[in-house]
Amino acid sequence: MTETIRLGIAGLGTVGAGVVKIVQGHGDLLARRCGRRIEIVAVSARSRDKDRGVSLKSYAWEDDPVALATREDVDVFVELVGGDDGPAKDATEAAIAAGKHVVTANKAMLAHHGQALAEAAEAAGVALRFEAAVAGGIPVVKALTEGLAGNRISRVMGVMNGTCNYILTRMDDAGLSYDEAFAEADGLGYLEADPELDVGGIDAGHKLALLSSIAFGTQVAFGDVRLEGIGKVSIDDIRRAGDLGYKIKLLGVAQMTGRGLEQRMTPCLVPAASPLGQLVGGTNMVVIEGDAVEQIVLRGPGAGEGPTASAVMGDVCDIARGLRIPVFGQPATTLAPSQPANAESPACFYLRLDLTDKPGALAKVATVLGENGISIDRMRQYDHPGSNAPVLIVTHRTARPNLDAALAQMPETGVLEGAPVALRIEDV
Repeated sequence: MTETIRLGIAGLGTVGAGVVKIVQGHGDLLARRCGRRIEIVAVSARSRDKDRGVSLKSYAWEDDPVALATREDVDVFVELVGGDDGPAKDATEAAIAAGKHVVTANKAMLAHHGQALAEAAEAAGVALRFEAAVAGGIPVVKALTEGLAGNRISRVMGVMNGTCNYILTRMDDAGLSYDEAFAEADGLGYLEADPELDVGGIDAGHKLALLSSIAFGTQVAFGDVRLEGIGKVSIDDIRRAGDLGYKIKLLGVAQMTGRGLEQRMTPCLVPAASPLGQLVGGTNMVVIEGDAVEQIVLRGPGAGEGPTASAVMGDVCDIARGLRIPVFGQPATTLAPSQPANAESPACFYLRLDLTDKPGALAKVATVLGENGISIDRMRQYDHPGSNAPVLIVTHRTARPNLDAALAQMPETGVLEGAPVALRIEDV
């Protein structure tokens, strides 16, 4: 057995403590699988005194993660600090410059600085691995960079934020309002310190940008991801979509089209009977479509101590085995600058409108849609006790700019009460 590989772990929160538990509990198993022992030599965190449920007494302590990253006795720097800048980025850059391999769970840092970090790591001849940054315990990065390397990928899509899926599931199952489901998720500790990272789609958008880079050989372009959170999804939308045979999910989609690279993280309707439609709770799912493999579905826990620590250790084991592949699946210097799509691919759309209950109201709406080249596939009007008439419309496939133009004209009809709701229906 070759010499021990030595870890320095920065960040001892939930995931960091989980990594320590795996190393301490599975030492012999890891040694057999990797052909060398894996040991922790030093750690760093904000507080030395916090009870993390694991013993840290045999490890050296560094208050500064940069000092940890550059220690002579550290072979692999495990960055679990988080944040797109600051100590996490400084320590990662220092580790690479010092010739250390890096394993990180930091999706935000890579979404904003992935290209520069990848070029630096590859120039230094060290690994930069980030399986834990995307979809928790699901090995989707490994699937794209290795298992599906022989495929031309046509589309990557999925539910990549367990908190949002939990909220939408609870609204559906328990009939909760968005605010009620949000409060429940918050009480369970599911939300980030800044909840907008979750419910605003930012966290999931970071993940989509990383997968898109691997799938399509482009530089990471988080700024090109169209983001729309779930805050405007109401219990009425959940129920009405169900009546039509759909579920609402915060769905990430990346695909290369003739118009450029399309990346969006938005609430969408998916068929209730599809794998994505049946996904409940905090679970994640990623669907990958390739020319040779056709379609594969990866499902599993998207966060938490065990799943995320498992992904971190998978990367550590690959480094211990001597596996070296480019950060995003091909040399970073060959990644093409991203060319964002100038328009989204056409789709069917779900529209929910509250109309004034008077003759001709629906005809005026249909006229506006028709004038913008939008035809109606299905329509349903619900019983209503008040003066407003809730109407659902499912359009035939149409271009988003046409729909946006029609929605902008709707107030001019004088029959609309409140803002209309429009959600894309995704083919899955």
